[in-house]
Amino acid sequence: MTEVPPAAGASAFLWERDTEVAAVVEAIDALCADRSSTGGLLVFRGEAGLGKTALLAETRRLAEERGCTVWSARGGETLRSVPFNVVRQLLQPALVSLLPEEAREYLGDWYDIAGPALGIADPGGRRADPQGVCDGLVAAVRRLAKRDWPLVLLIDDAHWADQETLHWLAAFAERLHDLSVLVVVARRPGEVTGESARHLDAIAAAAGGPETTLSALTPDATAGLTRATVGPHADAPFCREVWAVTGGNPYETVELLAKVQDSELEPTEPSAGELRALNRSARGGGLVARLEGLGIDATRFAWAAAILGTGISVGLVARLTAMRPEQALRCAELLCTARILTAPDPAGAPAGGDMEFVHPLIATAVYNSIPDALRTAMHGIAAQIVTDSGRGAAAASRHLLQVHPDDDAELVDQLREAAREHLAVGAPDAARRCLERALKEPPRPDVHARVLYELGCATLLTAPARTIDHLQSALAMPGLDGPARVDAVFRLSQALLHNDQLEQAVRTVEAEAARHEEGPARMRLRAVQYMWEGIYAGEASSPGRSERLADLARTCTGRDNSERALLILRGFDAMTHGENAEEVVEVCDRALVNGRLAPGLGWTDTEWGIELLMMLGSSYAYADRLDRAENLFADALRTYTTAGWSGGHLALANAFLGLAFRRQGRLKDAETVLRASLRLAERVGRGLPLYWSATCGLVDTLLARGHVQQAWTIAERYGFAPPYPSTIVLPDTRSVRGRLLLAVGRTEDGINELEAAEKAAAARGGHNPVLAPWTIDLTGALATQDPTRAARLAADARRQAERFGTDTAIGEALRCAARLETGQRKVRLAAQAVTYLEASPCQYEHAAARIEYGLAARSTTELNRGLTLARSCGADGLARQAREGLAELEA
Repeated sequence: MTEVPPAAGASAFLWERDTEVAAVVEAIDALCADRSSTGGLLVFRGEAGLGKTALLAETRRLAEERGCTVWSARGGETLRSVPFNVVRQLLQPALVSLLPEEAREYLGDWYDIAGPALGIADPGGRRADPQGVCDGLVAAVRRLAKRDWPLVLLIDDAHWADQETLHWLAAFAERLHDLSVLVVVARRPGEVTGESARHLDAIAAAAGGPETTLSALTPDATAGLTRATVGPHADAPFCREVWAVTGGNPYETVELLAKVQDSELEPTEPSAGELRALNRSARGGGLVARLEGLGIDATRFAWAAAILGTGISVGLVARLTAMRPEQALRCAELLCTARILTAPDPAGAPAGGDMEFVHPLIATAVYNSIPDALRTAMHGIAAQIVTDSGRGAAAASRHLLQVHPDDDAELVDQLREAAREHLAVGAPDAARRCLERALKEPPRPDVHARVLYELGCATLLTAPARTIDHLQSALAMPGLDGPARVDAVFRLSQALLHNDQLEQAVRTVEAEAARHEEGPARMRLRAVQYMWEGIYAGEASSPGRSERLADLARTCTGRDNSERALLILRGFDAMTHGENAEEVVEVCDRALVNGRLAPGLGWTDTEWGIELLMMLGSSYAYADRLDRAENLFADALRTYTTAGWSGGHLALANAFLGLAFRRQGRLKDAETVLRASLRLAERVGRGLPLYWSATCGLVDTLLARGHVQQAWTIAERYGFAPPYPSTIVLPDTRSVRGRLLLAVGRTEDGINELEAAEKAAAARGGHNPVLAPWTIDLTGALATQDPTRAARLAADARRQAERFGTDTAIGEALRCAARLETGQRKVRLAAQAVTYLEASPCQYEHAAARIEYGLAARSTTELNRGLTLARSCGADGLARQAREGLAELEA
């Protein structure tokens, strides 16, 4: 078999890559068809030296021939700790071409969110949400891509890309279906673990098929490449030995053949025995020996280049090695001639711009050859050069991470500053690495606790268990006093809550409160304790808790945020226990300032957290003040969207806005935002309280719409079944799950679930019949099995509803009672239910009551009114029930 060589001018690495090149050509043709073409994604996998970079270079050539804009970037083994490094490389051509005002215009609302990560805008003082920054980068690239169509993005050595870039790339790849851009990714198999591996798997999945795995050259291809390089007179035994020595690795083959040419070795069988020695000089120790043969200055230059990793220029290397400029230039020329470094310009002049290593294998070998002590010293010098250039602590941090610990207080300060800068651009993992390295220095005793506290804050959203360890250690040592200590206790309790250790969270805050005298700190801690106890789904934390909270709230005028927090907690506690709704609203209103959230209690303020404001909005929602609830939750959604918070906070905002819409009877709107909430919650992680809120709310809404099969599918797909979380979920999980089971015909299981809801309510000392609406479903299920118990439950529900006092609660209790009656008593109770629910803001319940009244009274007028209401709510099941009733009456 005769191997067909690559096209003229193509790289020698493209031998036996016809299939891959054809896939590239097909993807480029599809991209260039028209602006409406869908995006494409190609992923090429291969071990080192198999020609991934050459394949991307060929992609660039083919794309540019078709008039495409091409942006490219490359990961680096020593640069993985630099957040957003690869995505900055990728977008640099576009960003450089834009004036600041043009960049702001193109990126729009995302400028302040994505701009700092891209290095084109100063970060604000507030910590950025990583998911929000990722979404901002996706939006930014989408907008730039539309401007530069047809656009091809090339990412080489993705296995060495920073985690933040991989997060963006995974999210971007999922959205290519409605964007005309081609993305080509090359990576080695393995190499990465953890989050980076997860992102790479997501990128591969988005490609829609198996990754293309590059294979080594066959003996025939190796023979063809050998003869094309050293001459057609290379005989078969020599060619066979080239293949045996290199294993068909294209990079090693090309390098070996270059050595054959340099040494003027005759490509015949008698010379084949020398190939193994030549091959050793091109890799590992042989490469290092070859480098040393160029002289100590050239070796020092190569070492410095390996330390820098990127942005390698003669001037920068000269500063790092203390060489004279002309001396450094001579070394650069030597290294380029020896095929160790290369300049990006065609002329190959090292002074013409940044250089790079010819191949990552060379960069790795050179970096690893630097003596350990010298390597750390050179990283220290590099960090100083970066700092002196004014690029900031974050830019220097990748070098600072490599410096040997030496009890250096200044280094600790630099790393702490770098961590703050990383957090401000949405890179908490980079911040964590800096602070963990600062602990190894170690910090001075007076700042050690502060570093642990900052580390705990950096990992709060990503690793609750690790956060707990850091904050507990910080609180156990001196140096953390005053407001910082109180804040550390609060954050520790939050981490315990997110780690499903709610009881320990309560005990932690309670113990710290006991250490303080009466005052703002103690008041805040007591409020936090009541807050965590208030969202506990099990029994009340201690007897008389509600009474103590009520007594404490009576003394509060709302003069500061600790008092306002206690008022909100009191309102929420009273609402969940079904106390008078007017009093609930009055207490909640006292927590506001001129009807608005007080300064320091906003959605993005961290002193109290999101849970408190969700309690406030929920209290209004279930007390029939749905306008106030919607305003609060809509404000949360706007605030988080504007601030770029796209993680758990935005998921909860959508979930609770969906709750408000569901309560209003705007079922289609509720379904839309709840589905968005569930998508966001899945990105944060299954099993968290916010995940349950989104899932439960969506199931509840689909049941209200009459889409029972969809509700069951969601429940099955997202694990909506026991065991439930230890925190309260709104709407009530057992009530919704019980209703779902009844709806799909699993009556006995549904009754068991609703009875479990009844027991949970009793354990908490009473309940709000609207918040946990198990009564109406359980009463209906027991109506024929146990009518006596059903009647007792209906009577209890009526008493609880009248105690709570809202039109919704009383109307629902009357609906419940009407279901157990017949004749005129049924009609009378149904009519009363309609009267109350007509005055309620809950239009779905009003529609249901109207239809039930129409059926009981056999009234076409009422059924038509109910049908109109059901349609306006999007309640397809109720509408169907009304139409069937009308058809029966008209028959």
